[in-house]
This record gives sequence, structure tokens and C-alpha cells, in this order.
Amino acid sequence: MLRKIQPKKNQSHGGSFAIVASRYNARYVDAMLRAAKAELWRADVSSIQIIRVPGAYEIPVVAKRLARTSPGLSAIICLGVILRGQTVHAAHIGEAVNHALMQIQLAHEVPVIHEVLLLENEAQASARCLDPKHNRGTEAAQTALAMARVLKSLQS
Repeated sequence: MLRKIQPKKNQSHGGSFAIVASRYNARYVDAMLRAAKAELWRADVSSIQIIRVPGAYEIPVVAKRLARTSPGLSAIICLGVILRGQTVHAAHIGEAVNHALMQIQLAHEVPVIHEVLLLENEAQASARCLDPKHNRGTEAAQTALAMARVLKSLQS
């Protein structure tokens, strides 16, 4: 069962955020991207950089480059949708992306928010990406803001 996303109080955050979003399965990813941007703007962030890549498999290399070359980046949000097919190809992509994103955030100490969804079908994608009450883009932005605050508090 999907959990309804609760609106967050808009605390002024500042900060610089990047969103790496797949072009594949654009209908779903674009909806998550719009929701993530809206949530970040509501939080009054300083800047949002959007980078589009062909598919989910290409997200980690861009996230790593951003983590390595963008000092002061508050968080990187990664958005993609992988739909299972008749083969195990989708699972391999999902596992590779999952592992890579975890390694990037640990190596560079920048929050990498993982919303590269591995879903069974388009009905699941619609529920998680198109429904404003459950949009994973909104949830990803909320997580990015929360992690940016946590890491900032640890600098003191």
C-alpha cells in the first residue's frame, strides 16, 4: 500500500541541489521531475541544476561527476523508471544503479537520493509518479532537503 506524502512546512533552506533524470519512460520521470522541482522551490532553495540522461543506467556517472566537481552541492536527486519486462535485464540495471548510487554518496559524502524505481508495470508507475498524493519526486525532494539539513548540522 502506498503511503500518502505529507506536505512539509516550507523552511527556508538555501542550498544548491542537482537532479539527474532519465529521459526513458519520460511520462513518469517528467512527472517526478516536476514534483521534485516544485517541492525544492517551495523550500526556497538557492539553485536547482537539472541534467537529463538517456536512461537509468546513465544516471550514476553523472551523479558521480556532480559529486566530485560541484563543491557545496547540498544533495543530488536521481530520478528514473525501469519497467520489468520478460527478461532479467531490468533487474540487472536496477541492481547496478542501486549499488553505484550508494558508492557515490559514501565516497563523496554528498546525499544521493535514489528514486530510480524498478517497477513491475505501468499501473505501478502511474501510482508512484503521476498521482500527486504519492509522487516519488516530491518524496525525493523532501528527503534531499532533510539530508542536507542533517549534514549541515554535523558541520558545527
